[in-house]
Amino acid sequence: MGRLIVSCLLCLGFWQLGQGAYIPAKAWLAQEMMQRAWQRLEEGESNPAPWPWADTYPVAKMSARSGEIELIILEGGSGRTLAFAPGHLSASVLPGETGNSIIAGHRDTHFSFLQRLRVGDSLTFEMADGRGHLYRIISIDIVDSRRGSIVLDTDDPMLSLVTCYPFDAQVAGGPMRYVVSAEMVY
Repeated sequence: MGRLIVSCLLCLGFWQLGQGAYIPAKAWLAQEMMQRAWQRLEEGESNPAPWPWADTYPVAKMSARSGEIELIILEGGSGRTLAFAPGHLSASVLPGETGNSIIAGHRDTHFSFLQRLRVGDSLTFEMADGRGHLYRIISIDIVDSRRGSIVLDTDDPMLSLVTCYPFDAQVAGGPMRYVVSAEMVY
């Protein structure tokens, strides 16, 4: 009887470990598949899907914290897209264009690093056509999505990285958002 209980507890423990590793593993695997899609994009393929059933494609590569963080940004902000990577909201301009480029990501996977960014830090973007853009963070705000919105039309190239807040929330989907705003340097 004791062995049965120990075996059941071990199985339950391994199951829990597997569940805890599922989301980070999926996020890592998706980034690997998107790196391959990015390579195909650089080779001239138009809007290459990272996997056969994908309804999105890479639009940029973002680096932060002096290259410590490197992420492929997908087009669109649907739940399916954000499950795999940060997504560029289609209603906004692409990084490097005049206006505000909005990129959203989940607080517990790809955008968990946002909490370590500071005003003055830089973010770099590589576009599919080879252009590079450097942004400098000018503000970090916590906003209530029920009461505020992010401005799309600006006279200068701007960037907003958006994720849910607080980072350690036990329940996802609250109204608070963590918004990192940056201006383009070049």
